[in-house]
Amino acid sequence: MPIYNKLVRDRIPEIIEKSGLICNTRLLNEDEYINEINKKMHEELEEYESTETTDDAIEELADLLELIHAAVSYYGVSFEDLEKVRVEKAEKRGGFEEQIFLMDVEED
Repeated sequence: MPIYNKLVRDRIPEIIEKSGLICNTRLLNEDEYINEINKKMHEELEEYESTETTDDAIEELADLLELIHAAVSYYGVSFEDLEKVRVEKAEKRGGFEEQIFLMDVEED
């Protein structure tokens, strides 16, 4: 019997049971939940980094985005609030579109 002990998407237990299998789940408390979101973000980032096709990369980025939505909700703000912060930072510090790689900074 495989043991997973990880956060899964809401419909995964339903999908498992429809396939004729039985799964055991429990609801996480708030501290456990944000901890598991953070662990899942690392997992999905590793999967993204190992992709070899655009389709696979987009699939993993979608998983990361879903986790970002969950984390934002955990902190009690909307995705629109997060987007406002992103835009403000981009206006002040720029984005990453120009692909600039900082090698070093010389002191006077």
